Amino acid sequence: MISFDRSFLRAPRRAGSHVALALALASGAVLAGGVVAAPAYAKKKEEAAPKTNYSKGFVAAYKPVADKVNSDKADLPALKGELETVKAAVETDDDKMAAGQLIYNYGLKTTEIPVQREGMDMMLASGKVAPASLGQYQYVAGQLAYQEKDYPKARELVQAAIASGYTQNDPEAMVAESYFNDNQEAAGLEYLAGVITARDAAGQEVPVTWVKRGLTVAYQGNNGVEARRFSMLLIKHDPTANSWSDAIAIERSFFDYDDQQQLDLLRLARLTDGLRSERDYVDYLSAADARRLPGEVKEVADAGIAAGKLNANDVFVKEAVGIANGRIAADKADLPGLAKDAAAASASATTIQAAGDAFLSYGDFAKAEQFYTAATSKAGLDQNRVLTRLGIAQVGLGKYDEAKATFAKVQGPRAPIAALWSAYASQKADTDTGAM
Repeated sequence: MISFDRSFLRAPRRAGSHVALALALASGAVLAGGVVAAPAYAKKKEEAAPKTNYSKGFVAAYKPVADKVNSDKADLPALKGELETVKAAVETDDDKMAAGQLIYNYGLKTTEIPVQREGMDMMLASGKVAPASLGQYQYVAGQLAYQEKDYPKARELVQAAIASGYTQNDPEAMVAESYFNDNQEAAGLEYLAGVITARDAAGQEVPVTWVKRGLTVAYQGNNGVEARRFSMLLIKHDPTANSWSDAIAIERSFFDYDDQQQLDLLRLARLTDGLRSERDYVDYLSAADARRLPGEVKEVADAGIAAGKLNANDVFVKEAVGIANGRIAADKADLPGLAKDAAAASASATTIQAAGDAFLSYGDFAKAEQFYTAATSKAGLDQNRVLTRLGIAQVGLGKYDEAKATFAKVQGPRAPIAALWSAYASQKADTDTGAM
């Protein structure tokens, strides 16, 4: 987590790179998985199949070396040279398969990755691997190449394994890691997002570790667009408070938003238990402005103090709360008159919008919806702001489908904010109907 700079309380506030993530950064080890062995029967000579074709010279060279390698008392270092004799005797594809098995097994005993890899490559090149096992052999070969940091070959082999129908150990994750470790982060993120989307479309489970890994790579690579994409995937596949906090933090960290845009992001953070730091609360108080929305400022300040994130005696906090306390009673008393003025046929666009803002701030979502709806037909207003807040009011009323339709109309810089709110509306709709 990034530490909070106290001087920020007195300086112009901008989220920038100071926003801290709750995300536990996923390492490549999470995706790459553990070592997978070849099928058990690859550790001994393949049972003779009909019409096998072993050359006589190979059989003569193979048997004494195989007996020694398989012996519990084998002097393995001394046998390495004899493997060359076996390789030199290979004439047929069946010879190559058997030699590859022997070399692979020798490498397993000596824990020599290059030797294992050579044996596995020989078996695959022989064309004699049983079709039902081909994917596993290809995956193991890819894993060995990965361990030797031959990432292009690892990627080629694991993708071949996937094409052969191999699904164990999440092979797609290793493909993504082969890109990341080969300094091809953009290609890896595109690949990982693609397989996540494909699994999602097929109704298959998406490992959350995949999503977190993509977000980690994008975040560490300072790639805001991809970080945004994976943060949206994160709240879909792991809709926790931490995930929402991270998604909102990504927006505030990578992209420049003005106070009004920040306000609507932070309102969502508040709903999703995503206000996690002093910075979050201070930004909220600043964006809401106690002179304009005193009731909301007082509620947020009280929540921040209760959560131990704000110090009630801090000059900034104390001033914001003092202004809010001095204005709330009069502000509430003005609401009926504001509503009357905004409902008049001659009401100006700014009056109607002001009424929507005031009632939204006090949680009167029905009136807020009424005035924001009226404001959508008025010229001279920031319609994307009006639509965003109309959608927020509809969420407050439980009109989730209407809210999603409203958010879909938002364009420009506010579109990502609306997308987050729309995702929240979808989750609320699922929760309220018992689908989640």
